[in-house]
Amino acid sequence: MPPGGRPTVRSRRLGAALKRHREAAGADQATAAEAILKSVSKVSRLESGLTSASALEVRTLLDCYGVQDAGERARLEGWAKTGNQRGWWLDFQETVTPDYADHITLENEATYIRSWQPVLIPGLLQTAEYAESVITSGPTFIAADMAARLVQVRQERQRRIAQGGVQFAAVIWEPAITSLASVPAIAGPQWSRLLEVGDRYNVTVQMLPASAGRAAGVAGPFVSFSFGDEPTVEAVAVENLPNTSVIEAPDDLALYVNVFDRLRSTALSSEETADRIRQLLKNA
Repeated sequence: MPPGGRPTVRSRRLGAALKRHREAAGADQATAAEAILKSVSKVSRLESGLTSASALEVRTLLDCYGVQDAGERARLEGWAKTGNQRGWWLDFQETVTPDYADHITLENEATYIRSWQPVLIPGLLQTAEYAESVITSGPTFIAADMAARLVQVRQERQRRIAQGGVQFAAVIWEPAITSLASVPAIAGPQWSRLLEVGDRYNVTVQMLPASAGRAAGVAGPFVSFSFGDEPTVEAVAVENLPNTSVIEAPDDLALYVNVFDRLRSTALSSEETADRIRQLLKNA
């Protein structure tokens, strides 16, 4: 069973994929249950993500559904094998909420990440000083030791970008960048970080001009994730005040893909963005 008795993002993704293939094959849950020699309730729990599927169960179900695509089979069997794999963030269980753990899981497994931020610098691009200021200025009190652990988690998350293991694209509304000027001690290092990270081959940073307020107001902050060789979005994390919601319904995903494409096309190029940030540093 997924940790904590709740569906994890891994188990939900696998369950949804198995359900999709079953329905495409015109099979019911009773047929699936017979194939793996389990109960119908077991199949129902698998498809809802409430329990984990073994790689053998996944292989048997895909055989039953007539799924021949080798890449899809390998992907789903891989999910089953790593479904209970311990992530580094579990070392911070007292700090990382279940919703945050889901977000980190998506981030850790993604091959493409796209982030829209109208208010803050994306977490994957934040300096430690900036991260601490954001964490401690939230609506709830956070003790100094807890804040320090959250900053550490944020820095650990940034390792994938540093190691080149993921393609990351960020669109940031200009006020989120320029407003840092009021705190010079944080602004300079953070602007320099944007330039340094944005120069990496696997990272693109674009500034949406302040004048594009209509475009900026279309959606609040969100992050989309792709997991294969192609940048097909399979999950979106939407940031709310109390938590983060993960969206996986195809029609809803299409809306976020469209919004991000519009934001990216309206934003300055990465080169123009770097020039604007250099000007901010020069004038600081």
